[in-house]
Amino acid sequence: MREVNLKVGLTPRHPCSYLPGRLEQLLVLLDRELLCPEGYEQLLTAGFRRSGSDIYRPRCQACQACESLRIPVNDFVPSRSQKRILRNNRDLTMVVSDTDKPEYFELYQYYIEQRHQDGAMYPASRQQYDGFLLCHWLTPLFLEFYAESRLIAVAVTDSLNDSLSAMYTFYDPAEEHRSLGIYAILNQIKLARTLGKHWLYLGYQVDDCRKMNYKQQFRPHQRLIKGQWHIMKDGA
Repeated sequence: MREVNLKVGLTPRHPCSYLPGRLEQLLVLLDRELLCPEGYEQLLTAGFRRSGSDIYRPRCQACQACESLRIPVNDFVPSRSQKRILRNNRDLTMVVSDTDKPEYFELYQYYIEQRHQDGAMYPASRQQYDGFLLCHWLTPLFLEFYAESRLIAVAVTDSLNDSLSAMYTFYDPAEEHRSLGIYAILNQIKLARTLGKHWLYLGYQVDDCRKMNYKQQFRPHQRLIKGQWHIMKDGA
């Protein structure tokens, strides 16, 4: 990584999305010149992340729990449980689209209403969906997963020059037994290889947040710790 001077803003402190009882602050990018796929990929390497058309990074004075995590897709080896998930979903078909479709929001809304009634995204609205997943300077990819002709899951991912960046996966809660979140990541790894990318970014890993622990099951991976990427393998 090289040093660059950025124009950023600092949000007020607000309840942490990951750790109950804590407050978080975010750095929000104000440099409009970097609001482009090339600029975003550079910022990903420095721990930033996209939400809608905004780019941000946690900046909490008393906490460093959020660590950016990325998978070197050519080195990744699925575990036994991940291989089992792939076998259990052999009946599914994946289609990649670069166009948002009405059926995506319908599935997203049902997923949020059934699975995340206690979260900040409830109740789901079209405005909230657009502001979270869509972007005016980058067109995401939508990985559609079908059981026969029925859409049961969508994984939203950003395709950049050297990487994919996983945004969010939502699915039919009745299909929870398929482990579709893990399955979607495995397919994004495969897609990244097919497209000649080197990395799949998975956002932030927070070790004390139980709902984030699935990310560290993908080995090897790298974490951004104090400005340096460190490789994690074999449970280390």
